Amino acid sequence: MTFINSLVTWIMKKRMHQIELFIKYPNEVQQEWFKNLIDSAENTEWGKKYGYKNMVSVDDFRQRFPIQTYDTLKPYIERMMAGEQNVLWPSEVKWFAKSSGTTSDRSKFIPVSEEAMEECHFKGGKDMITLYCNNRPEAKLFTGKTLVLGGSHQINQLNPDAYYGDLSAVLLKNLPLWAEFYRTPELAITLLENYEEKIEKIAQITQHVNVTGISGVPTWNIVLAKRLLELTGKDNLLEIWPNLELYVHGAVSFTPYRDHFKKLIPKDDMYYMETYNASEGFFGIQDQSDSEEMLLMLDYGVFYEFLPLENLFDNDPKTKLLDDVETGVNYALIISTNSGLWRYMIGDTVQFTSLSPFRIRITGRTKHFINAFGEEVIVDNSERALKEACRQTDAIIREYTAAPIYFEGNNSGGHEWIIEFEQQPSNKESFKLILDETLRKINSDYDAKRFKDMALKPPLVHFAPEGTFYNWMKLKGKLGGQHKVPRLANNREYVDSILKLMNGVMV
Repeated sequence: MTFINSLVTWIMKKRMHQIELFIKYPNEVQQEWFKNLIDSAENTEWGKKYGYKNMVSVDDFRQRFPIQTYDTLKPYIERMMAGEQNVLWPSEVKWFAKSSGTTSDRSKFIPVSEEAMEECHFKGGKDMITLYCNNRPEAKLFTGKTLVLGGSHQINQLNPDAYYGDLSAVLLKNLPLWAEFYRTPELAITLLENYEEKIEKIAQITQHVNVTGISGVPTWNIVLAKRLLELTGKDNLLEIWPNLELYVHGAVSFTPYRDHFKKLIPKDDMYYMETYNASEGFFGIQDQSDSEEMLLMLDYGVFYEFLPLENLFDNDPKTKLLDDVETGVNYALIISTNSGLWRYMIGDTVQFTSLSPFRIRITGRTKHFINAFGEEVIVDNSERALKEACRQTDAIIREYTAAPIYFEGNNSGGHEWIIEFEQQPSNKESFKLILDETLRKINSDYDAKRFKDMALKPPLVHFAPEGTFYNWMKLKGKLGGQHKVPRLANNREYVDSILKLMNGVMV
């Protein structure tokens, strides 16, 4: 196994030269991909409709049709799901990633072409290993198995030849053989729909496997880890998997989970790596061991545009390209891809932390914010404020959500938080005070509304009992996969539903 580990890591590291090329020539690489995408799709129904054959420039492209959302592309995607081809993309598309992004009942079905699998998602997976091996030459990842906690897989009944499932399920069903060899558990268990049954079976099987890496959403990996410790009577995961060296995570901010993982894996040189792999494409990889920023991956069949968040609701919003972006500005991510998503707003917001090379961090969602009173609180604000409150009160957060408290009579508005802790704050009143004070420091709009409690009163914080969010997700049929607790909402749908559950009322 040592020889194989050395061979695989050597092969992976050969890709570094290509990564260095797009770092050195980012605009040229993006222009080349733009031309490639337009040329490929010129004879599709969409390409003919918008004149891709005589598309002369990116500016021309941006002027031909407006920014798209899932609702505007949905009629085309539904036809593709019914078996029509050459609609948005020329090659056969028979896989669709089911994505909601929130606990909403409405699902999205994102087309995943063969090109997107090979040139984007799988390439991103290989580059993740490349960057890891480059940063840690002594890595022994391939002397064991990587535990992957996947989603569910179902057949789309509208068309026997079309399939859908969580993105992880779609990718797992199409993994190359070499990757499947290094993964655990077996596919049938990984793709079980019943998450409680899945957790139990994975825990039973993998406690006897030499696991060197873990990949998956932090929330559900914590649930699995707890079950493993219950089964084995061990104190931490290293007593079960002594060779564990890498944890790859994504989908949600790792900030609320970091301290918890340090307890689960008490190892100073444990390597944590964040990836930005959405249903719509693989966009970023944490390329530095000492920084949580992610390198924007520019040669994956994705052409990027960036819309300043302040212009999100303009009648004719103008996007920026790589050579126009600035650090510290929140941008809505707009993509055109080799799956036929054209000028598509995926719903995530990012900030650039570096322009040479282009590195980003995810700051939230275009729909996940609180702005009921002009305070414009985004997920990045809440994460930073909670982190500081936890730091000063020795707390560890498991899950949280927040929503506005609307004006009533002469009363000011406010924000209502529901927080479930892994480790309770040493002083709950201090926690609430620090949360509020930190939000005021980092968000001037929030601070202005909090002045003398005129528009916003201090936050109302509920300290939820253990298991609250798990039970709520279970009630909603949203356990596992890519389902995530919505951190912020501009309405009270989620908060009121969870409060009813906490008060013993059926939701």
